[in-house]
Amino acid sequence: MNEGAPAHERMDPATEVFVAHRNLLFTVAYEMLGSAADAEDVLQETWLRWTGVDLESVRDQRAFLVRIATREALTRLRTLRRRKESYAGPWLPEPLLTAPDVAEDVELADSVSMAMLLVLETLAPTERAVFVLREVFDLGYDEIAGAVGKTPAAVRQIAHRARNHVAARRPRGNSSPAEARDALDAFRRAVETGDVQRLLDVLAPDVVLLTDGGGVVRAALAPVVGADRVTGVLGRLTARAALQPVQINGQPGLRIKLTGEADSVLAVRIDNGLITGLYAVRNPEKLARIDLETAVSR
Repeated sequence: MNEGAPAHERMDPATEVFVAHRNLLFTVAYEMLGSAADAEDVLQETWLRWTGVDLESVRDQRAFLVRIATREALTRLRTLRRRKESYAGPWLPEPLLTAPDVAEDVELADSVSMAMLLVLETLAPTERAVFVLREVFDLGYDEIAGAVGKTPAAVRQIAHRARNHVAARRPRGNSSPAEARDALDAFRRAVETGDVQRLLDVLAPDVVLLTDGGGVVRAALAPVVGADRVTGVLGRLTARAALQPVQINGQPGLRIKLTGEADSVLAVRIDNGLITGLYAVRNPEKLARIDLETAVSR
């Protein structure tokens, strides 16, 4: 791969392997943590451990790297769970600006969606790791066992339990990418024009709005439930907001600017053509990389 490059620019074998799998490792860590910043820290720790490995002794380099990243993410996940207990108001995952082609991989787009990451938050750390590695990345039970420190038989039981848990909480109905775009376009036009009836038409009666300000900026400290209440909150944006369509976590979303300044990112959950969940991330720390497209892969 680097044969034509000058000698001083050629990567050593360990670096080549790590770079080749970097996007995969980031995606594993992000799906386990819901934080791009923490996922990057996991990558750094994974790299440091990888540089001390004898490559000739590694039979499957991809699996070995995933195992290191998973162990690092599990350690960090337990710390994050304690931190979230004292978080001001609803905690939402850090949003990622993703390339349009991510949406074409339906399973990947679903796995990194805001709605799915919130479902994964309800799993215990080991359950989350097992679910992500098995259901998203299709790793074998033996490989997962090595990553989470369990026997293959135990991993099978954990996977079964986690799968049932997620199935009971994942989105109720399927919407095609076209339906999702149409629903979001209708929502955006309704907000921009202040058309309350159009807004009510696209919101499910039991829609839930979560706003994450992290105690730094103004945000609702409890979920806002019901189309009427959500419409009232959104109506305050009408005259001041500029809504830009973007791909957030593999799904259609909106970047919101107020008076020309980035204010928040809005991700949505759409079931059967109606918006059932609105996730507004306003915490400035979580918006630090929202202008940078992030590569995710399986």
